[in-house]
Amino acid sequence: MSGTAAPVRPVPAAGARAALPATRVRERGSLDFAAAWAEMRAFTAGRGPETADEIWLLEHPPVYTLGLAGRPEHLPAHTTIPVARIDRGGQVTYHGPGQLVMYTLIDLVRRGIGIRRLVDRLEESVIRLLAAHDVTAARRPGAPGVYVDGAKIAALGLRVRRAGCYHGLALNVDMDLAPFAAIDPCGMPGLAVTQTAALGIRADRAGLGVVLAGIFLDLLEEAR
Repeated sequence: MSGTAAPVRPVPAAGARAALPATRVRERGSLDFAAAWAEMRAFTAGRGPETADEIWLLEHPPVYTLGLAGRPEHLPAHTTIPVARIDRGGQVTYHGPGQLVMYTLIDLVRRGIGIRRLVDRLEESVIRLLAAHDVTAARRPGAPGVYVDGAKIAALGLRVRRAGCYHGLALNVDMDLAPFAAIDPCGMPGLAVTQTAALGIRADRAGLGVVLAGIFLDLLEEAR
């Protein structure tokens, strides 16, 4: 795989819990969606009991992705933006430059965590990240993701195969939000979207990514 590995973040054992291989946090820069998706599937298919979990931080060139439950009527009738039908849960969303994508390649069985708990930890990591910048965010019943004053700021979708989880979450940082207006984000017509730059947060995608990954890994350890 390409990309630069960040310093290894150790995952300590506590009490009688088994020690886990150190989780690898990787800054991947701008990465074509199809290439990233293929790498995630290959990583998950090839991993073994001792394979360390990985967190990938990146952004994608413009692309709409349609999840397993996605319905084509939520997409624009005509668009020059590529559309990818993929294997995550959820409906349609948009990825583009200036958005923080955090892919979570996690062995759920080894960590003793279920998918619902993982979704909760992902959402909580964004909520805590925003709280550190004095922005109050919340969940929305029946609509996974994170919202600020009713506008969606982070979307998530996951896939589990052979106990390995991949895909993850996308946090809007400083991007062109116009492509969201052409779709029904996450299958919700008229859903407003927002981003950290509009909320007065000056940190860039890379800086927010490092902090978000750290919060998420701390929450994963608490869940053990």
